[in-house]
Amino acid sequence: MKPAVRATSRLLSGAGLAAALLLSPAGTSLAAQPPLRPTADGKGQQLPGMPSALDPDAGQEACTPASDATAKKQDWSRQRLDLERVHRHSTGAGVTVALIDTGVGTEAAGLGGRVTAQGAAGIDCVGHGTFLAGLIAGTGGSTPSLAGVAPDARILALRGTDARGRAESALVVDALRRAIAARADVIAVAVALPRRDPGLTRAVADARDAGAVVVAAATPDPPSRGGDEIPARTYYPAGEPGVLSVADMLPSGSRPDGSLRTGGIDLAAPGAGVVSGGPRGDGHYLGGGAAVATAYAAGTAAVVRATHPDASPAAVTRRLTATAYPADIPQLDPYAAVTTVLEDSPGTTRAEVGPAPVALRDTSAADRVTHRATLFVLLGSAGVLCVLWAAFAYPRARSRGWRPAEAGTRTEQQ
Repeated sequence: MKPAVRATSRLLSGAGLAAALLLSPAGTSLAAQPPLRPTADGKGQQLPGMPSALDPDAGQEACTPASDATAKKQDWSRQRLDLERVHRHSTGAGVTVALIDTGVGTEAAGLGGRVTAQGAAGIDCVGHGTFLAGLIAGTGGSTPSLAGVAPDARILALRGTDARGRAESALVVDALRRAIAARADVIAVAVALPRRDPGLTRAVADARDAGAVVVAAATPDPPSRGGDEIPARTYYPAGEPGVLSVADMLPSGSRPDGSLRTGGIDLAAPGAGVVSGGPRGDGHYLGGGAAVATAYAAGTAAVVRATHPDASPAAVTRRLTATAYPADIPQLDPYAAVTTVLEDSPGTTRAEVGPAPVALRDTSAADRVTHRATLFVLLGSAGVLCVLWAAFAYPRARSRGWRPAEAGTRTEQQ
């Protein structure tokens, strides 16, 4: 598809989906929906919402229940990311993605046999980590159209939160250290911490030095209950050098209403009305937020690493940003990230590079020859014309006695 046509189709489809989403009960801030309240995606599919954390005051045994609803259609996010075309080029085979969140159910639908959990990460009471794992590497189970970005990648489940989904810096640092020891190719940090921690800074730097691509949520989910406005701030580890900071977006490309404000965002990816599974049962949920967008970016990093196994973490990160769809916040484009041929200069794609300089050969000698030939033809033509004129005028002038034509005519008349 030509770039201009592709851009137009994206804008039109995004506008239509945005209108549908705005008219649905979910509104524009699906990330902040109360847990398990049935909501609708842009296509009207009624599914329970997936919480990012559980109420700390609820009973410790009250985990997110299995969903009894199943999505019948592919959601807008997978269509927007063009995952069916991506899978023709790469499915992330041979790549390990470490997911730092609430854990991952090792026997979850569409993930069986490809999840390794360390510590308590094999038990996902919240369900959020399993939801994200499905977006990264799920096969879709009985609904293949709901597969993740890298359905052949492996998941290393790590806890960055307590059992109820509350993020803790010490847990994130420990998870990063475990991911480094396991030689994970991509590390997705789905939690966002409001303060910088020296231990976290060192762990992120060590992960990059070990060859891992680190992708992190630009912000946490906004509070489900209204309150004082939260000022703009940097969240971590997304704010660490070399980390790909990812924010959520609506089908229109804008961030959802109520999103926490921050700077330094590298990419935006679908993060509202997204469908995936959970740790229990075969049903589906709706989720959103920067963590969901981070899962899509991590899956894209996995398919890129599978396609370009020798690329450095910096090169993979550059590929994701250089091939992103241009917008106020560049929008993730997995197909372009996998297939685009990049030039050596950072941030430049072959499509953006102008034509190569044309070497003009020296034609001065040929020009001189052409000039002489042209002059010869002109002079020769002039000579021929002179001869023809003389052949016509000489007899007539002689017959008039070399008098002008008018004088000769008057004499004859007299």
